[in-house]
Parts: sequence; C-alpha cells; structure tokens
Amino acid sequence: MENLSYIPNWAKKAIIYHIYPLGFFGAPKFGKEENIIVNRLAEIRNYYEHFQKLGINVIQFGPIFESISHGYDTIDYMKIDHRLGTNNLFKEIVGELHSLGIKVIVDGVFNHVSRKFASFKDIQTYREKSWRKHWHFIDFSKDNPFHDGFNYENWEGHYDLVKLNLKEKDVKNYIFSVATYWLTQIDIDGWRLDVAYLINSEFWREFRQICKNAKSDCFLIGEMIHGPYTEWVGPDLLDAGTG
Repeated sequence: MENLSYIPNWAKKAIIYHIYPLGFFGAPKFGKEENIIVNRLAEIRNYYEHFQKLGINVIQFGPIFESISHGYDTIDYMKIDHRLGTNNLFKEIVGELHSLGIKVIVDGVFNHVSRKFASFKDIQTYREKSWRKHWHFIDFSKDNPFHDGFNYENWEGHYDLVKLNLKEKDVKNYIFSVATYWLTQIDIDGWRLDVAYLINSEFWREFRQICKNAKSDCFLIGEMIHGPYTEWVGPDLLDAGTG
C-alpha cells in the first residue's frame, strides 16, 4: 500500500463541499457593474446549519479574488472581490467555519491573470521599458486581437487570460507571498490549484515547501486532466490531484 503520510490526516477523510461564490451569491457578471463593496459572502452564514446536517468538513471556495468577471481573470490576488466583500469579512467566516469543524480551501488561479493585472498594465504603458515585461511571455514584434502592439502567451487562445511566467524569480516570489498571506493571515487550510497540469513540477515543488512552512497541515490539490499524475502529485509536490 502506498505511503500517504505526506497528506494531512484531516484531508484523508475530507468530505468537500464546493461553492462557486460569484454564482452562489448572485454577484453581477462583471465587477465594473458595481462600484461599491457588497458583502455577499456574509450570506454563507445562512447555510451553516445546512452544512452541519450534510456532514461536510471542508468547503472549497471557487475564485474569490478581485477579478474582471468570472474569477479566473484575476486583477488582485491580495484582495477579496468587491462583489463578495472584504478580506476581514472572509477571515471572520473562515474562523466561524473552523469553530464548526469545517476546513476552508480556496481556488488558486496562478497560471494566468487578467489584462488588468498590474504587471500587464505596466507593459501596456511602458512596453519594452517596463520593468515587469519578464512577468509574462511578450513578443513585441507582433500584435494581438486587442491591438496592444505586442503579442503574448495566454490560456488556450483566450487573450483575456494572460499567462504568468512562473519561471521568473520575481513572479514566483510574488505568488509565494500570496499563498503565505492567505494561509497565515486569513487562516485558510489549503489550495485548489487551477490548471496545475500546465505548470511545471519544479514550481509546485517550491510552492509546496512555502505553503507547508506557512501551515504544516495545509492541503494542496491540483487540477489534473492528463497523466502521469506523479509528475505533479507526491511527497515533495502537491498532495492530491483531481479533474
């Protein structure tokens, strides 16, 4: 039998309930449709009794960071989407769920960002002179459908989703700081990592070390579509993989 001692004990018996917050709480399709903070996340308190009746012990939140639309087009990893509330509100909810014996996992979309992400906006403004041009895969000799005057790698042909260069030290350190913040300051219990199969195993090896140093019993689960899964999952990589 395979040794699974590297997986947190609580995760081995996890009954996970997945919520896509922007849809579950009826947020507008686009963030620009609201200019104020709306604490929709607070509505989850109406479901605490229901969660307990279901017998779940983990809630996995879909994307909750500031984004343009669906949550996978991140604007700011350090901020709860204003359509959902604030960091402080989410921290309160995490604490309340913990008091009910429920762990919290958050969706980490670290492969790509939106066109409004700070590094990409800097490239739009300063082009070759941008100090962040290495944060993405930019080709200044070509154009893109938005006519920025340069081309860039994206997620599966979707130019709204700009690929991050996770091999660059500055980018990695930034993402690592994001992961550490939510684990230590907001006290989440793990990450569900979007399109983990598109990101090289060396990044996940470093990511694991950072996260486990921040919270030793955190759970790291990556989205997988094609094998071999051992390329991304194992004692020194992610704890688990799922479709």
